[in-house]
Amino acid sequence: MPGKPSPVARLFWTAVIGGPLALWYGPPALAATGFALLCVWLRHLGRPRRFRARVRRIARAHGETLALRRRQESFRDAYGNWIEDGWLRERDYFLDRTVLPQIGPRDADLAITERDRMLAIVEAEAAAVDLPEEEDAPEDGLDYERYCAERLARAGWRAHRTPASGDQGADIVADRDGLRLVVQCKRLTKPVGNAAVQEAAAAQRYWAGDRAAVVSNAGFTPAARRLAAATGVLLLHHDGLDAIDLAQA
Repeated sequence: MPGKPSPVARLFWTAVIGGPLALWYGPPALAATGFALLCVWLRHLGRPRRFRARVRRIARAHGETLALRRRQESFRDAYGNWIEDGWLRERDYFLDRTVLPQIGPRDADLAITERDRMLAIVEAEAAAVDLPEEEDAPEDGLDYERYCAERLARAGWRAHRTPASGDQGADIVADRDGLRLVVQCKRLTKPVGNAAVQEAAAAQRYWAGDRAAVVSNAGFTPAARRLAAATGVLLLHHDGLDAIDLAQA
């Protein structure tokens, strides 16, 4: 499919068509040609603004999900630093997988030059959503397991914690609607790595689960995300336990 004509091409053809008419018909045609050239140029100047407005509409349509992901992928580490690495990756993912496919190839040049502004728009739309107050998750590991089991129970799961030894990587086994979810819980001050995903995948087989999940307060490393995508292990923040649906996961 041919791309959108460039502003230079539009100006050129407007001048090519309008110039002879201006010479033939005199001042009125000359004024009309000048006005047409001005309109073409003004439209070009407004193109980035219209592009950003489209990005804003797309981001706003996903505002609640973006706000939740922003909360889930940000945490405070053991040194008191606010870590947003996971959220920054999520913003890029949203642009590349959701926004740009809707923008299309005609505005590919603006997708490059306006990248920073697009990210700022996503950030602003996520920050504008007023989410319900987040529950304080316990800091102790065993208390965190109980907390996650309680949230699953509130969502209609028959959730029970596994024995402290011999659990084969599972902290919680939950059943609902004939489906079984095997969960490993990680209350950490840094993103969860590969090992937890490997253990959850093994626990799913041991406990005859339909799906496995790693639940954490602190996000996940890129390597953990890649392994989870390959093994089908769900990576969740504890806020996501209330709405998990294995039939659609």
